[in-house]
Amino acid sequence: MGFGLGTWDAAGVPELNENSFTMRVVLSEVVTFGGREVKSFSVPGCTPANSVAIVIPLGGYSDNDRQFETEMGNGIAYVANYMRYYAGDYTATGSMRLIVTRFA
Repeated sequence: MGFGLGTWDAAGVPELNENSFTMRVVLSEVVTFGGREVKSFSVPGCTPANSVAIVIPLGGYSDNDRQFETEMGNGIAYVANYMRYYAGDYTATGSMRLIVTRFA
């Protein structure tokens, strides 16, 4: 194995190696919005085919609060504080944690 972690059972049979399905967090960052905007975060090697971007609210929030929207691009994770493809004008404010996970 060129890199990574491998585990073997008592008989010496690999249980986890470079051919196993794994995933890892490649970016974890707090995103804060005030006005209506889209922020982008560099995540080299991540694409829509091998990664996912999610946001998790920090602390409690009320019935009127809105979730940020994420989109995974090629090497970039986008976070918007409004629904970009919706005609309405609902904008979220505050902070949420962005987590980008890459699958292997």
